[in-house]
Parts: sequence; structure tokens; C-alpha cells
Amino acid sequence: MGAPLHVAVVTETWPPEVNGVAMTLGRMVQGLLARGHRVSLTRPRQIGEAAPTAGSPATTLVRGLPIPGYAGLRFGLPAPRLFRRQWRADRPDVVQVVTEGPLGASAIAAARELDIPVVSEFHTNFHAYSRHYGFGWLEGIVATHLRRLHNRSAMTLVPSHQLGTDLMRRGYRGIRVVARGVDTALFNPARRNPTLRKAWNVGDDDLVVAHVGRLAPEKNLPLLLATFAAIRGYAPSARLLLVGDGPSRRQLEKRHPEHIFAGMRHGEDLAAHYASADLFLFPSMTETYGNVTLEALASGLPVVAYRMAAAAELIRHDDNGMLADPGASDQFVRAALDLVTRPGVRQRAAEAAPRSVAALDWERIHDRLVDALREAIGRPALPAANEPTYRFLPD
Repeated sequence: MGAPLHVAVVTETWPPEVNGVAMTLGRMVQGLLARGHRVSLTRPRQIGEAAPTAGSPATTLVRGLPIPGYAGLRFGLPAPRLFRRQWRADRPDVVQVVTEGPLGASAIAAARELDIPVVSEFHTNFHAYSRHYGFGWLEGIVATHLRRLHNRSAMTLVPSHQLGTDLMRRGYRGIRVVARGVDTALFNPARRNPTLRKAWNVGDDDLVVAHVGRLAPEKNLPLLLATFAAIRGYAPSARLLLVGDGPSRRQLEKRHPEHIFAGMRHGEDLAAHYASADLFLFPSMTETYGNVTLEALASGLPVVAYRMAAAAELIRHDDNGMLADPGASDQFVRAALDLVTRPGVRQRAAEAAPRSVAALDWERIHDRLVDALREAIGRPALPAANEPTYRFLPD
């Protein structure tokens, strides 16, 4: 087991903000605390927040500014003097930098100055996002910044083997894979709700096609809509369920009033929305993982996705879902139609889906995180070039 650790976590996002990074980090921190480790958290003050909520780890709030295009989220301003002062007075065993904004960059600089081991995390393809918001010319600059930032830490944690391999090809060093888990007690087929389906005006035999996630340009929503239009050609009574919010929602609602826009959902309500659908479409090509893939499978939904991120590792083609080659939109549409036009195959996939992720228990993921943090404490401050990827995944 080893002695309890003091982990200084630095992040720009934290629950109740709704995004994959915040929700994953919240689970990871609770896992550390449950194992007797001490966590000190530094993050921007959330909009409208008076003080950290009860049950949070020891928290220092810093100033932040809004992130363009991400309503409700902020990036933290650099705080090197704060980190140096705090960590000299109460030295952590390891610093865990979750996000790569100015706050995280200043934390890495302060930790290296104080000779404290640093673990960074790669969660979001910000370099790829830039092209979807009219800043494609920045993509190379952002990619270079991210690589340099992560290579100043002892190791970089990533959620999938595919992402780890891709980053190593781009010159990242010290990659470690720590997968993500899913709460199968919350997300499971038993959450299916006939009353909810009735509210959607769908019958027992009608097909509900779901998408859960941010409604934004980087999520490849035109392909989602095109795929559903093709599905309607074979299943005229099918409905498209969109769970989530984002900058594209208002325009989508105006253009497609026939679809179900459920907005943001949480907890058991979110789980019921998943389980009350019949098929899950996830055409995004900018994911580093895609927690919704896990949640959909656990809820008993066959998933159609590109062969990348979590989907590449979790979906068995023509078993618990269907895969398409990245960027092959025609393949994606055909894969979805394969499930729609073969009801028996879709039913078998629905039965296989929750079984396929049953072993992704959060407790195992928490153990792998602790293993990685302990390894960082005992290794050089900077990773060697071309060192191998270690794989911390559930057995």
C-alpha cells in the first residue's frame, strides 16, 4: 500500500461543471481521499461560487477568466508566487496538473523550481479544437506549446493506448495510460423509463437514437444529423435525442424542431435518458477519450463511433457496436444503418454492451492512478526521450 501521499492537484475545471475532465477528476480525487491520501486543490473560482462546496478537498481559489465558446468555464491566471509560497510551507509529495492553461503551466514551473515531482494529464485536444472556432492557423502553435509543457513533467497521463501512441509519435515523453471507469450502478439498462419515452411521444417499438455531449462545432454534428436522416429513411418513426448544451444548440433547435433537445441532465436523470434510448451515435473526432461511450455501453446502447479514443478500445465491431475508420463519414452512416436494418443484431449488441464494460470498475482505476503517482515520485524530474509507454489498465 505505501505511506499516504500528499497530492497537490491543479485544475481549471471541477464539479459541478459538466464535462468529461471535471467529472473524471472528481471521481479520481474521491478515490484518493477514500484511500487515505491527502489532496490539496487549486482551481479558479466558479461563476457564482461563494465558497467550495462541502465534501471538497482543501481548496485554494484563484482568479480566472471566461473561456471563449465555453459558457460557464474559466481558465486560471498564472499563480507562481502562490504555488511557491504554499508548497514551501506545506510541501506536497507530488503535483498533479490536470489542465494545460496558464494556471497549470505556472504550477509546473513552480514545482520544478522547488524540485517537486510533477504529473501532468492530457485530456483535451485543444490544438484540434482551434480549427473549429476559426483559429486553425494557431493549431501548430498550440500543439508545440502543449508538447513542451507536458515534457516538463515527469510523466503525462492519458486515458487510452491510442492517444498515448499518437502523442509519443508527436514527441511526447513519459506517457502513462490510466483508463477511465464507469459507475455501472448508475448507468445500466434497468434505468429504462417508459414514462420518459412516452413524454418523447415514442412507442415501445419506435427507435430512439441518442447523442450525449456538448453541442458545439468540434463534435461533428453535421454528420450526426446526416446519419439520422439516413436512419429515418428506414425507420420513419425514429426520433433523435440530444442531451447536452453548447453554442450550437440554439441554431439546431431552430433548424430541427422535430428533434428532442433534453438539455443538460445529471445523475439518475441522465442515466434514464441513456437507457431509454435504443442506439447511440458518436461522430466526434476530437476526443481524447469520450466518457459518453462508456456510459452509453453500460446503459445497454450499441454505439456507432469512429475507431479512435475510447471507442477504439471498447467497441468490438459488429458485437457491442459498430466502428468506422476515422474521417470515413460514408462508413459511419453505413455502420449505423447496419444496426437499424438488422434488429436482431442490434438487440444482441444491446445485450453485449453492458457486459463489455462491466470490468471497468472505478476502484481499479483509482489504484492505477496511485501507482502512477508513486512512480513519478521515484523517477527523474524529466522523462528520457523515446522511453516506453507503461499501461495501467484494469486486469
